[in-house]
Amino acid sequence: IKMRAERIGVFEKDMLLLCDNDMDNIERVITKSNASVVIIDSIQTMVVEEVGSAPGTVTQVREVTARLMQVAKQYGIAIFIVGHVTKEGNVAGPRTLEHMVDSVLYFEGDRNHGFRILRGVKNRFGSTNEIGVFTMTEKGLEEVDNLVELQALVCQTNFNMPRRTSVGIDYNRVNLILAVMEKRVGMNLWGYDAYVNIAGGMKVNDTAVDLGVAFAIASSMNNKVVPSDTMII
Repeated sequence: IKMRAERIGVFEKDMLLLCDNDMDNIERVITKSNASVVIIDSIQTMVVEEVGSAPGTVTQVREVTARLMQVAKQYGIAIFIVGHVTKEGNVAGPRTLEHMVDSVLYFEGDRNHGFRILRGVKNRFGSTNEIGVFTMTEKGLEEVDNLVELQALVCQTNFNMPRRTSVGIDYNRVNLILAVMEKRVGMNLWGYDAYVNIAGGMKVNDTAVDLGVAFAIASSMNNKVVPSDTMII
């Protein structure tokens, strides 16, 4: 932790670090430190001695989370609880944690892409229709502003039936957009393969990208670049 902190240079004098997994000690330090934000990493390692079961079990996670929530409400502290997930995407051990807390955020990535996505799946006080996109640099995680990049490639087919491929966007939706472009715009796409990709490993299900997909396909089909100052709504 010290090596990483020195490398990214974000530790300040008001940032305190405690290496402990005993909930009694942690609660004592939190209440005495007058902290405004607390990060617990990770919940699967925390222990309440009176419970007696192993760290990470349903009983321990439930008890530790209940204690942390009590501290948060009593002292007005924002507490972030980090829970590691399994390969299947479930919280390692119990899912009890998700039912107890006010908000659930997934921080996920793909080893084949550089982006990390912060996704809200539960929020008692607001919407979950937003995501944060980050990339890892030598100075830590930095926000990515240009969120979604659409890519399309249209080329003459060598098959009896043209190939249609989509990555990061619903395959049937891309076919629907292609059909609309043939019927309403008059583009003869039946003899062309079409490949549509959302760059960076992202997945988009918002229909707001439909017109952008259509423009990307038309751009590739006609070999005309869409000007960078164009807004498509």
